[in-house]
Amino acid sequence: MRAERIVARGFRNLADLDLPLPPGGAVFLGPNGHGKTNLLELLYYPVLFRSLRGARDAEVTRHGEAGFQLTLFLGQHRRPRELTARFVAAEKRKRLTLDGTEPERLGDAIGHWLAVAFLPTDLRLVQGPASGRRQYLDRVLSLADRDYLRALSRYRAAMAQRNAALRQRRPDLAAAFDAALAAAGSALVRRRVAWVAECSGRFSAGCAELGELEPVALRYRGDEGLGDEARWRDALARAAQRDDALGTTTVGPHRHDLELRLGRHPLREAGSTGQQRTAAVALKLCERDTLAAASGAEPALLLDDVFAELDRDRQERLAARLLAGGARQTFITAPREDELPGAFHLESLGVEAGRIGAGLGGGRLVA
Repeated sequence: MRAERIVARGFRNLADLDLPLPPGGAVFLGPNGHGKTNLLELLYYPVLFRSLRGARDAEVTRHGEAGFQLTLFLGQHRRPRELTARFVAAEKRKRLTLDGTEPERLGDAIGHWLAVAFLPTDLRLVQGPASGRRQYLDRVLSLADRDYLRALSRYRAAMAQRNAALRQRRPDLAAAFDAALAAAGSALVRRRVAWVAECSGRFSAGCAELGELEPVALRYRGDEGLGDEARWRDALARAAQRDDALGTTTVGPHRHDLELRLGRHPLREAGSTGQQRTAAVALKLCERDTLAAASGAEPALLLDDVFAELDRDRQERLAARLLAGGARQTFITAPREDELPGAFHLESLGVEAGRIGAGLGGGRLVA
């Protein structure tokens, strides 16, 4: 899966651009704060048509602009080929088009361009709250499986309606949404549990390949029995008094978690920062493998200064893992070229004050 060109205006601090994208990818070099991460954010935007950093579209719009617009052009054989997003700040409205045609639903627009972003903030996947790991699961599985995306949409809608009824102290009305919640929620739990079973061995092996000497494990934390739709009735009944008191639904996959363990202990508590970073990278490698298997094409890799805090041995190990599995487009940011492993041979483009070009920020062709 390759992108040939990206055109954008009004996006973050980036100057309006029409940038050809090399088939193998590129290294973006330049000082911190000049727009390298914003450029990766721009490249990721057409994956889900939202910011990879969780920012609202108004925050993504360049200061003083009326909105932003971007178009990503995929390879000649891809359909759709042109993925466009246009946001108008005054209307708080975003319009998406695929080859010039508006899709009926957002779900029809996402996943035509696939990329996996490796960010310094990925450490939160290990150190942070369960919500971040649930978001990770939902993103990966929604991009890999449209049935999961549809079930997630139905689950969230039923949850919102049920919780609204609970806040109104209407348990009778809340119960009207139990069947829809169970049908969608059981589908989510089944797919999540299956994914963990598929990826747990790969995750542990990935940590070892990245230099981790202690055993690291990945598990699903939650009531796996809720993968059976018939089990929901009793589960909701047991939680009814608590749900009524709190005014919210306390049973379901929205309360579950991915558990990462170092030996017999939670990794977030027992692991060093280096061990936690290794586990976060291994999770993103699982994301890459999942999307590649589902789509039949290698997703692009967007690497934001991920080598800076690794020793040389771990840098080379990570580079080897990233390059394994076939040809793919790879876009990397770094302040200086000497912070990159020698395995990457990519065109180098400088980023300076939001402008991108071969003559900026030390950009040149990497031999």
